[in-house]
Amino acid sequence: MCVRDNFGDPEVVGRYLGDKEGVSAGLTQEEVELIKSNNDEILLIHNRFSDATGFENGVQEGEEAISLAEELGAPEGTAIFADIEPTYPVNSDFIRGWYDALSSSAYVPGIYGIFSGDTDLAASYNQAVSGNSGIKEDTYLWTAAPNAGITTEADAPEYQPEAPEGAVVIGWQYGLDAQECNIDTNLFDNQYTDVLW
Repeated sequence: MCVRDNFGDPEVVGRYLGDKEGVSAGLTQEEVELIKSNNDEILLIHNRFSDATGFENGVQEGEEAISLAEELGAPEGTAIFADIEPTYPVNSDFIRGWYDALSSSAYVPGIYGIFSGDTDLAASYNQAVSGNSGIKEDTYLWTAAPNAGITTEADAPEYQPEAPEGAVVIGWQYGLDAQECNIDTNLFDNQYTDVLW
């Protein structure tokens, strides 16, 4: 009710796979049923790491995310987004490992983060893509750049996410940390929402 009363009717609900102590509670089967009963889509987020470096680390995090999604019964073809926060170390090896794990599973690789041109994440993504064009073609990006500030649905900005050229950008988190309801505000590109649950 808080979100509907203060912001508008959500169409996409981002939820975490598994618990991260002191940070977030993981999606439950009861929440899945509630979200789906409101005809909303679920965006799956994997945030149980704080180091986004190393190929094997990327593979291991991908495999953990796949296992958690399977436990919840997430359907084949659903994207899982690695949450790479701006304070995390990141390199192209992690992105390649994440991509390899997800793309060889029933799920689809996705990455969340600040993809503005001057970030380590954008540079690491571009380096990973230069070695494997499949990463650009098959990985969905959900960017938190630029930050336009929290709004209601009615006052949302025009969809203008910032991301590497040619990337498949599914969404833009344009507002962070609303005082009401403890949410972030996002816009999504409807042509890609078929990879949401």
